[in-house]
Amino acid sequence: MTGLHPSERGTAGTLQVHRTPDAVSAAVRALRADGRAVAFVPTMGALHAGHRALVRHARDADPSAATVVSIFVNPLQFGAGEDLDRYPRPLEADLAACREEGVELVFLPGVRDMYPEGADTTVVPGALGSELEGAVRPGHFAGVLTVVAKLFHIVAPDVAYFGEKDYQQLALITRMARDLDFPLTVAAVPTVREPDGLALSSRNVYLSAPDRARATTLYRALSAGAAAAAGGPGAVLGAARAVLAGDPALEVDYLELRDAALGADPGPGPARLLVAARLGSTHLIDNIAVQL
Repeated sequence: MTGLHPSERGTAGTLQVHRTPDAVSAAVRALRADGRAVAFVPTMGALHAGHRALVRHARDADPSAATVVSIFVNPLQFGAGEDLDRYPRPLEADLAACREEGVELVFLPGVRDMYPEGADTTVVPGALGSELEGAVRPGHFAGVLTVVAKLFHIVAPDVAYFGEKDYQQLALITRMARDLDFPLTVAAVPTVREPDGLALSSRNVYLSAPDRARATTLYRALSAGAAAAAGGPGAVLGAARAVLAGDPALEVDYLELRDAALGADPGPGPARLLVAARLGSTHLIDNIAVQL
């Protein structure tokens, strides 16, 4: 762990922080040599209660497993004009949160650690990667799947935990793990919300006070749609649209109802209602389960 800040240096039984793929892979092999399973929570940092919920689910699912968290703001998933440069990076607070949650190992690579000079191989996400959020942010999911695939290889976890808040991302990662035969389980964790329903997101810090109040419109629209499920897909979408239309400051990018795998129009059974909208310069997404 040469070159680490003193707050990053771990001793036996405390948080370890490694910055290179080789170092973290070696640390994971040592854990496995002790008979430990590995639970993995990939993040871009700016950790909040939603990230903590992922770690707690990992710990509760297998208290004997070692929990590994990665913190890496992945440039491949940011498009031109997006917020790569201003994305929050509160490293000291993130490491403190990991300690508080009992994380054993943090992987903290730099861009050149993940993408050495000359690297240009990426993962193609398939048709779903260009729909919904992929249509609003072209290339986004190729960047997401590429970094997640690399992290899966480096950390080699038994289980990787992702939040349902980024539902399309979860669906694509689950599909990639299946299609590319990654020897791990992708586990979903329910969205964590503020008391007023706003889904927790690291980007919520960008919202002005008026926009923060308006942001709850997304969850109210989703809730109205889910409550109208007995009337069928048209009623779900109609109820959600009516709520969204009540706030003209909200620029809606999409509102769609899909089956639970996001692959087709929904029939009777589990479905997912997804919404994305802009408030000022902030892009917000949310979703909810719907039973048709």
